[in-house]
Amino acid sequence: MTIESTLPNPAQTPEAEPKPPPPAPGGAPLVGHAWNLLRDPLGFLTSLRDGGEVVRIRLGPKNAYAVNSPELVERLLRSPDFLVGGALWDTLGVLLGHGVATSNGPRHRRQRRALQPAFRPDRIAEYGLLMAEEAQRTSDGLRDGQTVDIAAEMFRTATRTAARSLLCTEALDDRAELLCTALGTVFGGMYRRMILSVGPFYRLPLPANRRFDRALADLHRLVDEIIAERRGAVASEGNADALLTTLLRSRDENGELVTEQEVHDQVIALLVAGAENVAKTLSWTLQLLAEHPEHERRLYEEVESVTGGRPVAFDDLEKLAYMRNLITESMRIRPAAWIFTRVAAVDTELGGYRIPAGADIVYSPYAMQRDPRSFDGALDFDPDRWLPERRTRAAQIAHQPFSTGNRKCPGDHYSMTELALTLGTLVAKWRFVQVPETDPTPQLGITLQPKRALLRVEAR
Repeated sequence: MTIESTLPNPAQTPEAEPKPPPPAPGGAPLVGHAWNLLRDPLGFLTSLRDGGEVVRIRLGPKNAYAVNSPELVERLLRSPDFLVGGALWDTLGVLLGHGVATSNGPRHRRQRRALQPAFRPDRIAEYGLLMAEEAQRTSDGLRDGQTVDIAAEMFRTATRTAARSLLCTEALDDRAELLCTALGTVFGGMYRRMILSVGPFYRLPLPANRRFDRALADLHRLVDEIIAERRGAVASEGNADALLTTLLRSRDENGELVTEQEVHDQVIALLVAGAENVAKTLSWTLQLLAEHPEHERRLYEEVESVTGGRPVAFDDLEKLAYMRNLITESMRIRPAAWIFTRVAAVDTELGGYRIPAGADIVYSPYAMQRDPRSFDGALDFDPDRWLPERRTRAAQIAHQPFSTGNRKCPGDHYSMTELALTLGTLVAKWRFVQVPETDPTPQLGITLQPKRALLRVEAR
């Protein structure tokens, strides 16, 4: 017998039993940490990282688990043990139904395959023509010295762009304002419903509930009108590459055409992602440029050096390196999507902590992307941090604006193209300047936007 033979075999040594995550500090009777999330959600979620990689929070009668480590969030997003679900997606289901954003398993894979051809590189190049037209249309509508609500302006631009490029319709021109107002009302109400899941309360005939219900009905009616107006035209045109054509011709797992409701849900998801998220990112980027004129000047000089004064085009984008870094930094420090949830499909573990089946998981891109452990000068707006020689592995893991794994947004290149073309077109002609009424304080809803996104437009 040797000394080595008396030592335990690592392959036969049982792994340590996962332990329960530590509880987050604070919390109140009955509502737990829900009050913290309502009162100061960004501050609360940011503070959780001091409690560990995973902490337990209480939302009313339920426990949830907040994941604060970028590495564990990446594992969460790639693991089959965790599904799209939880408070956020349960709430969004009222709006999005069973579209690609909220579905799981075979349905999600089928829906994603149906959408993917619409985001091929050659299709995005075609969309670039429409994106540039809509950006120029917005630019031409501005006036020197005018104060504009940049959030509303960018939403109208993004809505028209999504309608024309993805849905092959221009029918939203006279409805964009309605959609903007309706989505704002719905998203504000959804955040409250996500945090305080008191179903019977939201069925009471209170003014806020009535506003929410009217806005939601407006959204669904608008989408039904789009589908009805385009069904005959799309069928007669026979444009197999058009996304709406693809959706109308999609078949389910049994080979049957998908239902009208599924087409409806997919169109809603495309409008929300293509209008809401893009518009919020543009609003934040223009707000940040108004706060940091030195970066606005650098961006203008780059655009001028590439275009020579002509309109920005799709083929120019690969040469606009500073613009890419600036947009990336804007999405880091002011992400439109600031909170996400998942649900544990089975009893599992994360980072050595026990996660029971059915548990809600919460993580915050906002908190991770402003964490000094991943970013030097984390609260500084610094586009040059994304230069190749400065980019770090920790930063790349912590900042994944289009997610990762099989939930990675299929429209990531579409969104980046629209952001760059719109931004380049606007800064080529206009400066955006803060006014006394400007209030860049983050306003919380399902997405994040400046509280009062009022900027003065000055001609160059």
